[in-house]
Amino acid sequence: MSWEEYTKQLDRCGVPQDGRDLIKQAFLFAHQAHENQTRFSGEPYVNHTINVSLKVAALRLNAAGIAAALLHDTVEDDKASLKTIRKKFGPEVALLVNGLTKVKKIKYQGVERQVESMRKMFLALAEDIRVVIIKLMDRMHNMETLEYHPKEEKRKRIALETLEIYAPLADRLGMWNVKSQLEDLAFKYVYPEEYKWITEEVKEKIPEREKYLETILPILKKGLNKEGVRPLEVSWRAKHYYSIWKKLSKKGMDWGRIKDLAAMRIIVKDIEACYATLGVIHTLWRPLPGRIKDYIALPKPNGYQSLHTTVFCENGKITEFQIRTPEMHRDADFGIAAHWAYEMAGKKSDGSPAQSQKFAWVRQLQEWQKDFKKGKQSSQEFLDSLKIDFFKDRIFALTPKGDVIDLPEDATPIDFAYHIHSEIGDQTSGCKVNGRMVPLSHSLKSGDVVEMLIQKNKKPSQEWLELAKTSLAKNRIRSAIKKKSLLLRPQAAQPRTELVITAANRVGLIKDISAIFAGFRINIESIKSETAGTDYPIVSIVFTPKNEEQTEKIKTRIKKLPGIENINLKPHR
Repeated sequence: MSWEEYTKQLDRCGVPQDGRDLIKQAFLFAHQAHENQTRFSGEPYVNHTINVSLKVAALRLNAAGIAAALLHDTVEDDKASLKTIRKKFGPEVALLVNGLTKVKKIKYQGVERQVESMRKMFLALAEDIRVVIIKLMDRMHNMETLEYHPKEEKRKRIALETLEIYAPLADRLGMWNVKSQLEDLAFKYVYPEEYKWITEEVKEKIPEREKYLETILPILKKGLNKEGVRPLEVSWRAKHYYSIWKKLSKKGMDWGRIKDLAAMRIIVKDIEACYATLGVIHTLWRPLPGRIKDYIALPKPNGYQSLHTTVFCENGKITEFQIRTPEMHRDADFGIAAHWAYEMAGKKSDGSPAQSQKFAWVRQLQEWQKDFKKGKQSSQEFLDSLKIDFFKDRIFALTPKGDVIDLPEDATPIDFAYHIHSEIGDQTSGCKVNGRMVPLSHSLKSGDVVEMLIQKNKKPSQEWLELAKTSLAKNRIRSAIKKKSLLLRPQAAQPRTELVITAANRVGLIKDISAIFAGFRINIESIKSETAGTDYPIVSIVFTPKNEEQTEKIKTRIKKLPGIENINLKPHR
């Protein structure tokens, strides 16, 4: 691709002219660095970096991010040094390229390599989110061209890693569109037979569903117009293949229970119009009980906001509607990338609970890694825990004050308690969910209001390890049990000790020495003084210290008394 063709693509992505010189430099440098290199498909290798950079540009990252995407393989392939990148493109681009190189250039094999990649990626999350965004786009293009990889076993391994790690990571970053694309790209390699079956089934079902939605569109628009609501856009979106398969698996493979094969999406100008639109839909059609979801007042853990409702539509057909503002729609597709671009444009967050909760899990992840390191688990345990604690399907439960606690699906009150604070977890004696007492083994659901009942001085039991689902809770339970067992363990008996003191003969000496022992709360078993007519009597004291450190402290204190000449210590037989 020539620079002229590339600039046209940048224009389509809405990339501003400011910064184009930097991007052009990176474009030309990438061509030179990857000259004569080809991919498995036979195409020039530079096409890969160009494709990644255009995906990054579509996410509205700045010029430095686009340039870093163009250069992301140059240091790894030893075509350039980081020093060269810094000199030619500046410290910001060098920082991003270095982050990408660290994430990718791992020497380990198998699980060890995968775990180290994840750790470095999470570190990059904290340092600069653009590193992970570029990495996701890199994986996206690799998945789009995976068919050209000659080894079937490696194709499946890359696809499984994408399904288990990269797609959930995109979801956690709020990048719903990226997550869905990665899932569908991986689906056909990991579960080829299921993929073939789903695509064949959907060929007939989704067009039929879309045709039906076309018939209700005029009715909807007429109802909205009557109430003075002017939608900015009304469209529908078909559910992605992997998402359909997951849902079918949970619903006993019954297509009749899938209500959102294609859902109507309505974009309106503001939040007030969102709720007005919801009212119009419920006036036109009867809502299904329990299927109204207010993700505006209570956003998902990844920041997703929208109103969802499912109604008995024309001819009794069950239909889902999604209502949101343009900002919510942008965030639903681009997630943290949109949030990053918004901040870089100089706009401040609105300070709402949704903004303050966004991506708080990144901080939780850092704390989780610290807990994990303390536990010294194996790499496989790290990966398994990661998939449960952070990448499993999410639920969000609420404290009685309305604080949102982000948990994996099937989490229990024990997990909830430890995610609030380790002391709450340790002292848990019971739990109320939505005002009703439940056992500690109860599986929490999204939207549950959870009240933990605590009892002072209560400690966790071994059985709680079976009830907890998250490694965070399990690690803290193990720590509390270990601490409890240490406290209950009988202390090894210390040997009796004799302190022999030579001191000047003065009134009150024995009293001063006894006061020091009293200060340490140690009983003197015997004490005797031998004067033998000398000015320097010998005082012999027998006692049992708690430990050697305490004995040394006693010696130090006695030495400071007036008239002390010498102190000897020996075991008392």
